[in-house]
Amino acid sequence: MLSVAVCQPGRLEIVDIPKPSCGPYEAVIRSQIAFICNATDRKLLGGVFPGMGPDKYPLLLGHENVGMVEAVGARVRSFRPGDRMVGGLLLQPTDARFQAGWGGNSEYVVAVDHAAMAADGVADAPHGWNESFKIMRAAPLDIPLEAAGLLCTWREVYAGFSDFHLKPGDDLLIFGGGPVGLSFCRFARLLGLGWIGLVDPVPAKREKALALGADAAFPPDSPSISRLAADRGRALDAVIDAVGSEKVVNAGLPLILMAGSICVYGVHSGPRVTLEKDSGPYNFNLYWHQWPTRDAEASAQEPLIEWIRSGKLSHRDFLTGEFPVREVARALAASQEPGAIKTLLRF
Repeated sequence: MLSVAVCQPGRLEIVDIPKPSCGPYEAVIRSQIAFICNATDRKLLGGVFPGMGPDKYPLLLGHENVGMVEAVGARVRSFRPGDRMVGGLLLQPTDARFQAGWGGNSEYVVAVDHAAMAADGVADAPHGWNESFKIMRAAPLDIPLEAAGLLCTWREVYAGFSDFHLKPGDDLLIFGGGPVGLSFCRFARLLGLGWIGLVDPVPAKREKALALGADAAFPPDSPSISRLAADRGRALDAVIDAVGSEKVVNAGLPLILMAGSICVYGVHSGPRVTLEKDSGPYNFNLYWHQWPTRDAEASAQEPLIEWIRSGKLSHRDFLTGEFPVREVARALAASQEPGAIKTLLRF
């Protein structure tokens, strides 16, 4: 079967590996679409993803996958053939030449029935359990396939609201108009937060933020950013770094009120960050969302599906490119264009 591999940093290949088979708690999923993750996939390709050193290559790429259940193991109870599955991976590649960069950009992937393993008392490391099994969930067929694929991003972002302790009425500024920043913008409006601003250098992304519910959008060099508290009469409750930049973290500190929050979501590839703490209030919170909180991510699926069904959340606002999976190199290049948001691979 086809799979997308990073054979070494900077070198992408389409490879042929054996198709996986079902273990007792597993399902084999025939992939339909996958999305490029602008942060994780690019950093894996570049060899700079935290914790993934040279010994992890060559690896199989991708973690935003949706497909149809083709076969299930004897102990699977949560899904059945014909179901649409979100989050299938190849955590144990069938080809010993490769390790897992999660492996979701493969023609076939594996999903595991976490609920069945938990019910049978085998949801633990000795039985091969992994926390990512919690988000391998069936998605309804009445929502668009592309929206089901974006649940991979949307569930994580939605879970970030609880990790960052954001609540209705909070005023926030988001740095970064990529898929994560724009999702924070849309969800903040739908969840009843207060004033919402977004910072991005690309005019089209600033316009998109306004269309998705932002009250204001600024280029990074706008003097209005430093004047926000004075112009609005109140400092911000939170600043979200959806980029992964030390510069953004420190730019946010002077903007937050006493006991306000700096919320880091973007992946920082370096081992340390220098914090200019004296530029912020005497008391502030620093939340570092470096990895998904799986229980919150899994429980986010239902409210997101209701937003999709009601028309409050649409994949059309986020999808900016589509390519056959064999053209993944072109897709990755397109995903780095200034106006790109989410880029889709179709199997």
